[in-house]
Amino acid sequence: MTAVDAPAAPAPHRDRRFRTFWIGQTITAFGDRISELALPLIAVALLAATPGQVSVLTALIWLPNLLGLFLGAWVDQRTHKRRLLIIADLVRAVVLLSLPVAYLFDAVTLTQLYLVALLTGAGAVLFALGQQAFFVALVPRTAYVDANSKLSVSRSLSFIIGPAVGGGLVQALSAPVAILVDAVSFLLSALLLRRIPVTEPPPPPRRTSTLGMVREGMTLVLRHPVLRAALGCTSTVNFFTFIASALLVLYANRELGLSAGAIGLAFGVGALGGLAGAALAPRISRAIGLGRTAMIGAVVFPAPLALTALIDGPTWAKIAMLAAIELVSSVGVMLMDVNLNALLTAVTPDDARGRRAGAYSAVNYGIRPLGALVGGALGTTLGLRPTLVVAGLGGVLAVLWLLASPVRHIRNLDTVTP
Repeated sequence: MTAVDAPAAPAPHRDRRFRTFWIGQTITAFGDRISELALPLIAVALLAATPGQVSVLTALIWLPNLLGLFLGAWVDQRTHKRRLLIIADLVRAVVLLSLPVAYLFDAVTLTQLYLVALLTGAGAVLFALGQQAFFVALVPRTAYVDANSKLSVSRSLSFIIGPAVGGGLVQALSAPVAILVDAVSFLLSALLLRRIPVTEPPPPPRRTSTLGMVREGMTLVLRHPVLRAALGCTSTVNFFTFIASALLVLYANRELGLSAGAIGLAFGVGALGGLAGAALAPRISRAIGLGRTAMIGAVVFPAPLALTALIDGPTWAKIAMLAAIELVSSVGVMLMDVNLNALLTAVTPDDARGRRAGAYSAVNYGIRPLGALVGGALGTTLGLRPTLVVAGLGGVLAVLWLLASPVRHIRNLDTVTP
């Protein structure tokens, strides 16, 4: 069966349960865009942080992913995954609320900022691991690509509107107060999750120890040819793009002289590419194949970052160039993510979703702190512009993992099995 004559998958947005979940994820995505801009701006503008300190802040957000190896095995043994998602949302809401409270008392410190980054990162890991099994309970296999596309469309919309709104809120209210919006978004997500009826089957009888389950998860990821290739690709691109991500707001603010509102505007306009990429990913996948679409995305995502170092001229030109680079890069990340996420879901056995996700994220997301720290070191020694060139060109190497694997031959999910 080819991608052309495969039966049409049912539209997931017609399912009220998925719609509710989708709405909740859309709300938190918009809140996250505000915090992603506000947290480094608190460090840079309010606390006069150095490039190294900003890179540590970025690293701490992703450091908890290293716990995914053990947390994934633990999640697999829990029946009520929805409960875990709600707890993760509530923890992040409370932690973020501490920043505007501290700001009111003129008590914000870099240490508190580091703790907020670490704890919100831990909540994000717990949510991501529980979401793997919860997603499968809501969406039939034939609709994985479509459902992932819809979630990615919302994420892309948040990147379009969120930075511009966030930049305006930061300028009008201050960065710590603007983070209040993200805290409220997590509270709303928790309320919506409580309204989703879902049948969650109990986990299979425990066959081995927690360490044994951790080992099973890592073995699955490293030995399965599709999982291994996807992990190599995404972890490589994450390492290099986070060299850039750790410094981009600092670079735009200090070296390009852009205000918070201008940075938010550039990121927001650039994120239109993500919306286009998320919407087009299923169509391109059906036309040329899932694997080829993912490979195109793995190149188009990081390559434009090298051009960031060339930005110069009047303010309007700097904003336009930064927006254009973000636009192309955003198309690439969605072409890669939508298809690889659907593929990962399809090839993972139902009884191993948590520990597979834990092992995968421990490497894939765990390498992001290393990339951020390397970015801080390179930014200090080489300068910001040369570091951005290294990030963009190095990220392109990620596609080699897919080229040397079965992924490049995969046209649709009908041809793969767990």
